[in-house]
Amino acid sequence: MAGYGVVIPAFNAAATIGETLNSVLAQTVKPEIIVVVDDGSTDGTVAAITAMRLPVTILQQENAGPGTATTRGFAALTTPFVATLDADDLWLPGKIEKQLAFLDRHPETAGVFTHWRTFRGDSSSLPEAAGVPGWSRTTMMVRRGVVETAGAIVDPQGGRGEMIDWIARVREAGLVLAMIDEVLALRRIRPGSLSYGRDPQRDRGYLEVARLAMQRRARNRAGPN
Repeated sequence: MAGYGVVIPAFNAAATIGETLNSVLAQTVKPEIIVVVDDGSTDGTVAAITAMRLPVTILQQENAGPGTATTRGFAALTTPFVATLDADDLWLPGKIEKQLAFLDRHPETAGVFTHWRTFRGDSSSLPEAAGVPGWSRTTMMVRRGVVETAGAIVDPQGGRGEMIDWIARVREAGLVLAMIDEVLALRRIRPGSLSYGRDPQRDRGYLEVARLAMQRRARNRAGPN
């Protein structure tokens, strides 16, 4: 199978990054490179990674948002396939193998996502429950050309919705994205995480994403000047 690299944006993830990295290393197909982009953490995230003595490349930047951190990680990869993962989520061991096999069978597909299941606390005591489609950073694997075509992942005001915007731009470029109907990733719900609960300030990002999408559609309808 062709090689892949992993990008993990991390902000104040000292408590979860170890389990996340171990889920990557437990894959049946190992990555060529794992890049963790520390987005200005103040809780010892980098120290937690360093203490594990894992084959991980760590990049550090001032806090700018998960989209900016992911984009920086993209730039550090040269692998033909790119997978991404949030620093508090987990992959199940066969995830990457199944995604690579899917992309090999479907050369017209630019990227593939999987279903995921949410959990709180300890992943070892997960209840059996149906998953849902995970159009997310944690479930994504794309061909390198997708990254080059779609460009940077932009963090909107409020900090939420950057992947919705980026995936929309991928589709608007005419690239095909697919979904594997199987739970292959786990999404951790924890207080303090960017996606936890409703937050009017953070939710402004979704409104910004919708506004940007409408602007792009208007420009496309208007055509070239």
